[in-house]
Amino acid sequence: MSIRHGLLALLERGPRYGSQLRTEFESRTGSTWPLNVGQVYTTLNRLERDGMVVQGGQDEAGHALYAITDAGLAELRTWFEKPVDRTSPARDELAIKLAMAVGAPCVDIRDVIQSQRRHTVKAMQDYTRLKAQALVAVESGGARERDDVAWLLVLEQLIFQTEAEARWLDHCEARLIRLSTTMPPASPSASAPGSASASGSASPSAADPAPDPAPAAPNPITTTPAPASGGAR
Repeated sequence: MSIRHGLLALLERGPRYGSQLRTEFESRTGSTWPLNVGQVYTTLNRLERDGMVVQGGQDEAGHALYAITDAGLAELRTWFEKPVDRTSPARDELAIKLAMAVGAPCVDIRDVIQSQRRHTVKAMQDYTRLKAQALVAVESGGARERDDVAWLLVLEQLIFQTEAEARWLDHCEARLIRLSTTMPPASPSASAPGSASASGSASPSAADPAPDPAPAAPNPITTTPAPASGGAR
């Protein structure tokens, strides 16, 4: 999220002070990405350092006002015209969690998927309810119609995102079920307690009794699968 460019976009409409910018930013995005005043003023200081905003006096209450410069306007136009880069996607915690859960001896990955699916569906329902409220506000044509339309667009993006996540979770579960017959069971780490390291262990002599074989680590993927809530998409 670019707080920097978001503040420039708000300043294009006229000079504003820090807490006013925070309020308008949250109003425009429905508080989806809340800011604190410290973040706002830190960003304003950097924009001022870079010549993109200047302090332009005070309002009647004594608040220091910031105004966008020509350099700031050029930066803002460039931001609007340039597509958001997807070649280096942001780290997704859920994708990392599932990747780490695959084959982990202590984790049943189906439980991870089902728990996340419940949370995702609940979020989708909440967003859909908020969307209905936003539509009523837009159709009423109130004084904040611009903010209501912006919030509606953000909500619809969140709905599409959660719908896609739910489909992906269904796909992951179906994929793991299909692969459960071919994936080898997870093996304990070589560095686990009691295991010999590659550099410091010696081979047991012929006179030493053979150790009892360790029980195989359970592989959660090979357990009997629960019915999926949806098939692969």
